[in-house]
Amino acid sequence: MSDPETLAVYAAKTEEYANITSGPAARDPILAAFIAATPNGGSVLDLGCGPGISAAIMAKAGLDVHAVDAVPEMIALAAQEQGVRAEVKTFDEIAGTNIYDGIWANFSLLHAERDALPRILRSLHMALRTGGGFHIAMKLGDDTKRDTIGRKYTYVTETELRNLLGDAGFTVTNSVTGRDKGLDGTYADWIALAADG
Repeated sequence: MSDPETLAVYAAKTEEYANITSGPAARDPILAAFIAATPNGGSVLDLGCGPGISAAIMAKAGLDVHAVDAVPEMIALAAQEQGVRAEVKTFDEIAGTNIYDGIWANFSLLHAERDALPRILRSLHMALRTGGGFHIAMKLGDDTKRDTIGRKYTYVTETELRNLLGDAGFTVTNSVTGRDKGLDGTYADWIALAADG
């Protein structure tokens, strides 16, 4: 994510974002399933970790967590979480082969440009160990636009997202859809896909 306006919104609303996401993360069955499917002590990447709430839950469960986000203010909070190695990094800076047992990309890649998604997903697939678990959640739609507080979103259809994952080498194993209220106060439909590397 390199859109300056989106980054500025998250920088300004770091504490508010942490407050509204802490409760749902603690009760998230998708996160619980991701943790359960990851080997004990396994290495995981929390891509676009925000304030580190999910990263902290994963670390508390015994996983080795590398949390990255492009917003320094978010990383400052994530770095305070016990057991979380937090680092300012963009999607494009994820590189390497066979590093992680799991990658958690929860409502983060929706801020990537549509034409960058194939490249980013291929890099993530390379960084994931064979058989490792991948989670991605995106908002549903077919356009690119800003929300009411200025964040830029790339919306996807389920078919588009499944094709993107397949083209990058992932095998989708589960799908969950829902509708929730976001930081901007509006409701949006979303999809979460679990996949193997």
